[in-house]
Amino acid sequence: MSRAADERTGGAAQERDAVERHFARSILAMLTVTPDLSYGNGEQGRQASFPPSVDGQAAWPEESSPAWAAAAPPATARHGVALADPGAPVRPGSALTGERCLELFDAQLASRHLDVAARWLRSKNAGFYTIGSSGHEGNAALAAALRPGDPALLHYRSCAFYLVRAAQAVPPRDGVGDVLLGLAAAEAEPIAGGRHKVLGHADLNVIPVTSTIASHLPRAVGLAFTLGRAARLGAAARWPADAIVLASMGDASVNHSTAAGALNTAAYCAYQRLPLPLLVVCEDNGIGISVRTPPGWVAAAASGRTGLRYFHANGSDLADVFDTTLAAAAWVRQQRSPAFLHLSMVRLGGHAGAYPETAYRQAAEIIADRDADPLIGTARLLIDAGLLSPGEVLDRYEASRAEVLGRAAELAGAPRLTSAAKVLAPLAPRRPDEVAAGAAAPGGAAARHRAFGGRLPESAGPMTLAQAINATLTDALAARPGMLVFGEDVACKGGVYGVTRGLLAAFGAGRVFDTVLDEQSILGLALGAGLAGLLPVPEIQYLAYLHNAADQIRGEAATLSFFSQGRYRNPMVVRIAGYAYQGFGGHFHNDNSVAALRDIPGLIVASPARPDDAAAMLRTCLAAAEADGSVCAFVEPIALYHARDLLAAGDGGWKVSYDPPERWAAGHVPVGRARTHGDGTDLTIVTFGNGLWLSLRAADKLAAEGIGARVLDLRWLAPLPAEDILAEATATGRVLIADETRRTGGVAEAVLAALADGGFRGRAARVASEDSFVPLGDAAAAVLLSQQAIEAAARSMVG
Repeated sequence: MSRAADERTGGAAQERDAVERHFARSILAMLTVTPDLSYGNGEQGRQASFPPSVDGQAAWPEESSPAWAAAAPPATARHGVALADPGAPVRPGSALTGERCLELFDAQLASRHLDVAARWLRSKNAGFYTIGSSGHEGNAALAAALRPGDPALLHYRSCAFYLVRAAQAVPPRDGVGDVLLGLAAAEAEPIAGGRHKVLGHADLNVIPVTSTIASHLPRAVGLAFTLGRAARLGAAARWPADAIVLASMGDASVNHSTAAGALNTAAYCAYQRLPLPLLVVCEDNGIGISVRTPPGWVAAAASGRTGLRYFHANGSDLADVFDTTLAAAAWVRQQRSPAFLHLSMVRLGGHAGAYPETAYRQAAEIIADRDADPLIGTARLLIDAGLLSPGEVLDRYEASRAEVLGRAAELAGAPRLTSAAKVLAPLAPRRPDEVAAGAAAPGGAAARHRAFGGRLPESAGPMTLAQAINATLTDALAARPGMLVFGEDVACKGGVYGVTRGLLAAFGAGRVFDTVLDEQSILGLALGAGLAGLLPVPEIQYLAYLHNAADQIRGEAATLSFFSQGRYRNPMVVRIAGYAYQGFGGHFHNDNSVAALRDIPGLIVASPARPDDAAAMLRTCLAAAEADGSVCAFVEPIALYHARDLLAAGDGGWKVSYDPPERWAAGHVPVGRARTHGDGTDLTIVTFGNGLWLSLRAADKLAAEGIGARVLDLRWLAPLPAEDILAEATATGRVLIADETRRTGGVAEAVLAALADGGFRGRAARVASEDSFVPLGDAAAAVLLSQQAIEAAARSMVG
């Protein structure tokens, strides 16, 4: 490194940590020297020394030309043999050539030095991420053995992989610059734009993942499951038909329930001979932060699994990783079946830059890992092959270090995001005109006729909520060849409540199918399908069942566009049967909490109650997913699925006729717009879901007493229709919120906040369900919102 560059990095060129010193000593030990060997600088037999620096860390010798450089034998006669052919295998029997090994060694070196740069940037408060890849640089060979067109979801210690993939681009990308911009949270970083430190790039087929361990595996399974299906359904192909999906993780992740579920689903599909070209890579360094993975555990957990082919390689041996990955990838590609590639690796240093591993690891164990440094392993390969001398290895190391640290100094001050508007820009783009057009676009007349068996729904008379949703799904499947409907019991049975009845017969098992009983896998399938260019409509059978898989929406679905600046997206409409008032089943079939959904940034939460609203809102959600890549939760009130009457038995007041396509545009329901029922001037009742049915009945009773109440159906819980709330509240000056969710964390809190934010000065009150789980049987009425409670609160406000 030049003196100017050294000054820019504050002396970082001279500071060497224990891993770097061990690497240098190991390479120097490969020199064939005698005590009187001249080092070309007037010294006889000088040994490399590592004097302590001012902070107690060893420093590198300060001469501009390292002493070991002159000690290397001439390039034409290393170790007494002629210079090797770079085009030949780097060792007998390997498919890795010397030339390719040299290229990968450079990527490994750059990856190691990006870790050094990360720590330096952090010390200057110019960098914000220090979880490094040191010890995992063998994944450079993983990238080299795959095709550049294979989509990859990478473990966070995969910097070397990313650098190799960047070099494979046409023209090659500046992978080092990409990573440095990420470390510096720079706005110019090409995937997240400074929003997070991720490895990803749309042009490199590297899909960014979150920091939640193993949470990307369900998406990877879903992508592998739908790659071929997307091509058969005519979706725009982002990846080649023979691509395979790579998902890498650490050994600690193997124990996570998300990984267990994803691996089970992959094996489940393989057992049924369903195509699923997935290569799961476990980079096993034996420790998760400070918690040890028992030796042999990963192999024991993965090697004997039905439906999952097992491969193993020494992650510190570049040729072994390359050759084994070639074999594993070929097997997955040819068999279209999943495989598990287990790479034994080491972690050099603590989990992150500030984590001293000496607090929980023995010195002998740490030294043993340094001996297994993959950089030493690759250097030995090259030296043994006669491609580099030890001195040239060290020169190459120094040149890489100087280049990376110099680049770090140049990019340290790169501009960062400075406003909320910039941060939020890719979160949830909204194109209302495109959504409206998409919502009003039906399939062709012939396609509709076939889908409905000649019995069009607009001619069927008034429908229930379940029937209207079923007809809308049928219309959507007829109009959108890339749409899938799946979940537990949705196909053969037609759904627990019959909402998807007939769809399997109309559209076939390629588009309507049952899944494993695992909500994480259901949502992961949707994540992968959306990524593959399809429009997934998964069903979660009950709202209570969503919570064990909510991170697949919160941490994965909702973040992808945000952390990729819209370059990747996973559109979906998740249908969720929810809320209470069934009269049976207890809490797990009557959950009334949507708090876990409402605070997810960018998520659209629809909550229709009436059949006509459900049809129009479902069309809106599907169009928003297509146009904007939106992630939508469509919460359907179970108790109203088959409701027919409103005020009296037999009045048919809850059934509505299905609109023909020519009326869809006029009946379009934009995201975030409420609906008002009635024009009373005494009171505005704000509600949603089952609360609408209760409130309309209450309003009828109140009208008989001379109290004129209008009822505002929110319809959308996120984004909340704040303008409509304020307008209808102002119209009467009194607002009563009838909220079937819980008092704490319920929707009423958000409505009250919207009124306060909007400057509403009238009276406002709420009635809500108790802070309780829903009990079994008649006891449920004691804790749920009731018509009587709404009426009593209304009288109190007006009286």
